[in-house]
This record gives sequence, C-alpha cells and structure tokens, in this order.
Amino acid sequence: MSLKYKIKEIYFTLQGEGYHSGRPAIFCRFSGCNLWSGREEDREKAICSFCDTDFVGTNGVLGGKYTLEELLACFSTLWPGPDPSPGFVVFTGGEPLLQMDNDLVQGVKAAGFEIAVETNGTLMPSFIADEVWITVSPKAGSDVLLRSGDELKLVYPQILTDPASYITWDFEHFYLQPLDDEAIEEHTAICVRYCKEHPRWSISLQTHKILGIK
Repeated sequence: MSLKYKIKEIYFTLQGEGYHSGRPAIFCRFSGCNLWSGREEDREKAICSFCDTDFVGTNGVLGGKYTLEELLACFSTLWPGPDPSPGFVVFTGGEPLLQMDNDLVQGVKAAGFEIAVETNGTLMPSFIADEVWITVSPKAGSDVLLRSGDELKLVYPQILTDPASYITWDFEHFYLQPLDDEAIEEHTAICVRYCKEHPRWSISLQTHKILGIK
C-alpha cells in the first residue's frame, strides 16, 4: 500500500517571505509539528508558542491523506500552464520533515517542479538536501540539528535569542522576520535597526499579509 502523506492544506499563491518573496508557488502544508501540538490549551507551554499557523488535522483547502501519485496530480492541476518556467512547490507545516522523504522529493522533481522546504531545523532530512531549497527557522529553546542550507529565517525578537549566535552557520542568506503580535511595529523597528547595524542580515516581511492573500 502506498504511503499516505497527511496534508492540512494545498493552495496556489505567492511566496510571502524570505528570498523567494513574490514568486508564484504551490504551498503544501503538512499536518503536525514537534514543537507544538497546535492546540491552544498547549500554546503557553510549547517551544514555539508564537506560531500563527493552523496545521492540525487534514480539513483545510484540499486537505487529506495523499499518496505520492495523488499529490503530483493535485500539483499539476493547481499549477497554471502552459508556462516555460518550472513549477515551484513549498513544503511547510507544522514541521514538514516529520513526513517528507526521498520518494516525495524525487517524484515532485521528476514532475518538473522546483522544491523548497520550510523547517524548524530540529530534524535532519531523509532526502538529498542539495536538491531542495532549504529554509531553516530556528526556535528558541529547541535543539537545531540542521545548521546548513540556503536560507536562515529567524523570527525576531525571541526571548534569549541572539542573531549573532547563528551567523557562523552554513547558510547563503540570513533574514530577520519581525515577530507578528500586538507589538509588531516595535518588533519591525528592532529588526530594521539590527539589519542596518549588521548588514549580513536582511529583513523578511510577511508580504502575503500586507497584500491580503493567503
């Protein structure tokens, strides 16, 4: 029996954050995370207590349990064509590395899509990392094992987190993203000031929220 991937939602949009901000992309959000159950009653005790994403269950848009073949068919339907540029799929969560495997990566690549994954970095990938654009978003209090990739995106400020402690990790791009809560304006100013004082860092804004898209 083919492996079933538990998916919260799948949708076509523009990437809102980081290096690929503004790029059309299919988002495939896996269910489940290892840093928070997703239940509000557990938020206060969670490692990632500021998460703003619903990744519980499989009841989102196009959510469900998918075989690889079913996922590929869904991606092909969502991606507009004909288009000479390659398709682009962003796997996110929750925590995508709880479910992503080499069969999935190779199948999506063979179907003509470029792949990105957004992970908290506490798990090592079971696929060839060089074949995937890897964004690691470390969370304070977690044990980050994946310390190399394409893009490090630090939600900031986080308690007891100093961006300087990440700058020696093996990433091409370093981003600070303002923590989105009731103090978002203050956090944005802090990020702007830090990036100006430490130009190895760039700022990442959640442009999908600014544009009013998913």
